[in-house]
Amino acid sequence: MKISADDVTRIAHLARLEMTPEKAAHFAPQLDQVLSYMDKLGQVDTSAVEPLYSPVELPTALRVDETRRDFSRDEILANAPETDGQFFIVPKIV
Repeated sequence: MKISADDVTRIAHLARLEMTPEKAAHFAPQLDQVLSYMDKLGQVDTSAVEPLYSPVELPTALRVDETRRDFSRDEILANAPETDGQFFIVPKIV
């Protein structure tokens, strides 16, 4: 598939990018090269290759989910713009 400068200009327009004719002529061969490489990768037989979800085999660092009280209700409500003394007051949403 040959990518022309007009193709690059149309793609840039769809992506809302400013593209001068000089830049389009500069990027057309590069984009064509990338797409040719992707075509080549599409031809490789990967039927015997197991899917790889991450190249790094690090275990996820998990912590125990413990409840705790770091602040009192009064301390938390002190930062609210409006309260009734026990709960936050928020605008009604319908």
